[in-house]
Amino acid sequence: MYRADFLRAMAQGRRLHTRHFGITLAPAPAGRPRLGLVVTKRFGKAVKRNRVRRLIREFFRRHKDRLPPEDLIIMAKKGAAALTLHQVQEELSRVLLIRV
Repeated sequence: MYRADFLRAMAQGRRLHTRHFGITLAPAPAGRPRLGLVVTKRFGKAVKRNRVRRLIREFFRRHKDRLPPEDLIIMAKKGAAALTLHQVQEELSRVLLIRV
């Protein structure tokens, strides 16, 4: 996802929230789901931030065929770094996969 697409999605998209994630959904010009991530430095060192990114990317990889054809921006909130892959999948599935 390019910066212009990211900014457009943030400005025009609808927002959803879970305990550990903020999610923005916007129509994708590509007609397929695309992922954008926001994991800030407040999570700590790069190792911790990268782990959160890997967990979210793995969720996206496993479920992209069931996700809506929209730009999906996921912003990690406090506490997301302590989650397991199973917990990430449960939390994001409740919000995103129900919409399919």
